[in-house]
Amino acid sequence: MDPRRRTFMTFSALALAGLSAQWATLEPDRLTVALDGRQVDAELVDWLEDTSTRLTALPTEQRQHTAKLMDAQLDVVTDLLENGRYTEPVGRQLHVLAATLASTCGWHSFDQGQHFAAGKLWNAALTNAHAARDRGLGAGILSDFAYQSIWLTQPAAAVGPLTQALIHTRHPTARSLLHLRRARAHAALGVATDCHRDLAAAEAALLADSPDPAPTWCRWMSTADLAVDSGQCMLDLGRTDEAHARIDEGITLLPRSRDKTRGIFLTYEARSLLRVREVEQALAVTNQSLDLASRIGAERCVALVRELIPAFRPYRQVDGVTDLMDRLRTAPRPS
Repeated sequence: MDPRRRTFMTFSALALAGLSAQWATLEPDRLTVALDGRQVDAELVDWLEDTSTRLTALPTEQRQHTAKLMDAQLDVVTDLLENGRYTEPVGRQLHVLAATLASTCGWHSFDQGQHFAAGKLWNAALTNAHAARDRGLGAGILSDFAYQSIWLTQPAAAVGPLTQALIHTRHPTARSLLHLRRARAHAALGVATDCHRDLAAAEAALLADSPDPAPTWCRWMSTADLAVDSGQCMLDLGRTDEAHARIDEGITLLPRSRDKTRGIFLTYEARSLLRVREVEQALAVTNQSLDLASRIGAERCVALVRELIPAFRPYRQVDGVTDLMDRLRTAPRPS
C-alpha cells in the first residue's frame, strides 16, 4: 500500500469516527420521527449543523472523499424541510443549513467540471437562503455563480450578480471578496479603470476592522487571495511584470491547507512566466500545479492547467515540455 494513502486512511478514520459515533447514538430515532411528519428536534438540526461544519473544515485533499457524505446531509435536510414539522426558527435554521450544504455540494460539482450540476445546486442554495431571509448568504451564493461565469470565460455575466450582491453585503471581508471578483470580471473584459477601482475597494475592505466575524462563505478570504487575483487582473490587462510579482507574493502567503487554491495560483504563475518566456521555470511550476490538482481530484484545476498547452507548443525543444504535454493530454477529463 502506498504510504501516503495509508496516512490518508488513518486520518480519515480518525476524522470521521466521531461523526459516525454521533450518528449512531443521536440521529436514527430523531430522524425517523422527523421524517414521519412529526416535530423536528432542534437538537438534531444542531447536530446536522455541527457535522456539516466538521466535514467542510477538513483539509482540501480530504474533502474530495467526503462529497457523498455532504450529498447525504443535503438529502436529509431537504427531507426534513419537505416532510417534517418545525417552528419558524427551526425552519429558518434548516433553510440556512440547506443553502450552505447545497453551496458546498455545488463546489464539489464545479471542481469536477460538472458546471450544470453546480448551477442547479447553487440555485437551490439561493432559494433556501431567500426562504431563510439571509441576504448575506444569498450574496455569497451569487458570488459563486459569478466566479463560475468568470471561470467559463463569460465575465460579462458576472458583473451584474456581483453588483447586486454588494448592495446586500455589509461585512468588510465579504465586500472585499465581492469587489475582488468583480475586478477579475472587469479585467477579463479589458475595463482597466473599473478593475482598478474594485481592486482598491477590495484592499480597503480587507484591511477594515469589524466587531463581527466574517460570514462562513468568505472566512477564508485573505491577503494571499487579494495578491494573486490582483496579479491575474494585471495579467489580463497586459501588465505582465506586475502580475508575476503579485502572484508570487500571494503564493508565498497562502497557507498549506489550501492546496486546491495553491494549484490554481500556480497555474496563474505559470501563465505569467510564459508571457515573459521563462519557459523552464514555467515548466516546473506547471508540473507542480498538475501534481496538486491530480492529487486532490479537482478536474477543473487539471483543465485549467491543460489550457497552457498552446503556450508551451513553441518550446517543444526545451527538456521536459514534451513530457508535460503528454501528461496533460492523458490527464482525466471531466465526465
